[in-house]
Amino acid sequence: MARYIFVTGGVCSGLGKGIASSSIGMLLKSAGFKVGVMKLDPYLNVDPGTMSPYQHGEVFVTADGAETDLDLGHYERFIDIELGSFSSVSSGKIYKTILEQERRGDFLGKTVQVIPHITDTIKKFIKEGAKLSKADVMICEIGGTVGDIEGEPYLEAIRQIHHEEGSKNVIFVHLVYLPYLASSKELKTKPAQASVRELRNSGITPDIILCRADSKIKSEHTKKISLFCDVDKKSVIPAPTVNSIYEVPLNFEKYNITNLICSHFNIKYKRPNLSKWKEFLALINSDLPKTDIALVGKYNQLEDAYLSVVEAVKSAGYANKTKINILWVDSEKLEDKKKQKEELAKLKKAKGIIVMGGFGNRGIEGKIQAAKYARENKIPYLGICLGMQIAVIEFARNVLGIKDANSLEFKKTKNPVISLMEEQKKIKGLGGTMRLGNFECILKKGSKAQKAYKKDKVLERHRHRFEFNSKYKEKIQKAGLEIVGINPKTKLCEIVELKDHPWFVASQFHPEFKSRPTKPHPLFDGLIKAAVAK
Repeated sequence: MARYIFVTGGVCSGLGKGIASSSIGMLLKSAGFKVGVMKLDPYLNVDPGTMSPYQHGEVFVTADGAETDLDLGHYERFIDIELGSFSSVSSGKIYKTILEQERRGDFLGKTVQVIPHITDTIKKFIKEGAKLSKADVMICEIGGTVGDIEGEPYLEAIRQIHHEEGSKNVIFVHLVYLPYLASSKELKTKPAQASVRELRNSGITPDIILCRADSKIKSEHTKKISLFCDVDKKSVIPAPTVNSIYEVPLNFEKYNITNLICSHFNIKYKRPNLSKWKEFLALINSDLPKTDIALVGKYNQLEDAYLSVVEAVKSAGYANKTKINILWVDSEKLEDKKKQKEELAKLKKAKGIIVMGGFGNRGIEGKIQAAKYARENKIPYLGICLGMQIAVIEFARNVLGIKDANSLEFKKTKNPVISLMEEQKKIKGLGGTMRLGNFECILKKGSKAQKAYKKDKVLERHRHRFEFNSKYKEKIQKAGLEIVGINPKTKLCEIVELKDHPWFVASQFHPEFKSRPTKPHPLFDGLIKAAVAK
């Protein structure tokens, strides 16, 4: 039987519930427990797949093809597990399920209400998730902030689970913010106390309180929170801002959080094995040489839009004993002759270039310029999803001389080197209709990609609608851009690479989703190796 940890947030949003949940999961897994994780989001979108990166950051894709919140990326990276669609639940998903049941007549004429129908469905998703993950401990992060009207059904549902499963099988972890008032030079605990009162109004009393602050949290603060929130002092844990998010699990363990959890659940305490994690942190905190890597995209003012790429390139850097200095290159500015000077300077400074994924034609010509620069100047290049298609378009235009080569996503042309599969042409809706999740890729022996992976067949995650047009396969390969990764069933192109280049590799899939802090993805590792060598 699974035990449950429910993580809620108070005072304000953006405190890092995802990092807190990931850190707790990482510690429990390191102690030998099987861990499952879920994100329950109160918004009415069915999933984040159709949401703008400005709204919700990157869309993280699971192995089974679910488009999910970026927190699932944190869960996978910290805990080193593969999650599925069951790990991502939204109010939209809940209401869609209920309304479909109502239309079928499943409720036999009853009035459909928030309680019990919505709350029962939330509980069903949580319990099914625990069953599917076969978890000893299921960690559920409740999105939003306590007090949000749309979050109330979730709080009621987890209150009911606490009642049904018993207090020894459920832990409530509440993350609060302690603001610092510069004028009086004080850290204030009143907002945290008010947040706990709000939580109690929902029938939930926290077992552990995590205190977020940008300044030092003293014993007097935790004592005050312990007293006024009626929580043991040892269960009020400081969570100050740290240099790296990967320090958070060690900070929690400093306050014996794993022991607290085991004691509450009445299970034997096992000390987490954190040796590899500490080695990784030692690299982060060491004085390593720096390597400049250019990330070319169009959401450069919003790092969350490319979060998994950022983490993947950094972890590959540490594995190669270098710190990555990211040079954000705005592909839209590259297109503008009045603004491109600064962006071109970044490309010239970079020892490696990554052209990232995306949708729509904004900034496309700038990305093509970046791919051209990398190809002509022998700068190590990694193209991700759209970055692969960009590499193909650039090659077709400037090597094969097909000046109108383009993707049908951007423009109607006589030479669509990137086109749609027949089945995609029939699709009308946007949500969940792309090629999503794991697909096989057979690697060409002796290719750079095959040498990086050290295997002949891989499974990688996809999120795209358009594909390499196989009509141009022979021409492009003959000119030197090889197709070295093929889907064995559909024969679709998965990876291309240049013959005469130190590292020019581009994949139709998203390798960043499978990268881990202590186990960098082979394609990112290959790029950084080539960049360091350069």
